[in-house]
Amino acid sequence: MADQPEHKKKVNLQVTDAVNDDNSIIALSENTMEALQLFRGDTVLVRGKKRKDTVLIVLADDDLDDGSARINRVVRHNLRVKHGDMITIHPCPDIKYAKRIAVLPIADTVEGITGSLFDVFLAPYFREAYRPVRQGDLFISILPSTAL
Repeated sequence: MADQPEHKKKVNLQVTDAVNDDNSIIALSENTMEALQLFRGDTVLVRGKKRKDTVLIVLADDDLDDGSARINRVVRHNLRVKHGDMITIHPCPDIKYAKRIAVLPIADTVEGITGSLFDVFLAPYFREAYRPVRQGDLFISILPSTAL
């Protein structure tokens, strides 16, 4: 009998709250990262409920239990999950760099803000950060006195 290709096992992780408030990060324990053959800075596709998914960067968290994943409130919203729900992650090594993206503000978040939204919010958020973006995702760009 011919050798069958080895299929990767589906990896379920329980959602817990993020320590930092970065919209681009998923924190995993060292053991979970090792089991999945992931390294700090790797990109993963994260699937939540209702066929929602997003792309995040992996970081290690020594204080996190195996089988758990830390994601912030905004990422949980994008995935339609809450604390205690299960998510799945898949390595996503071949992500391409975007040449251009369209970012639209939510109307009530820009009321009363003057000046260039790009210069004030978007450029500092994306500059030198190499953030993965997924069509349809929301994110929050924060300044010391304002959130957009």
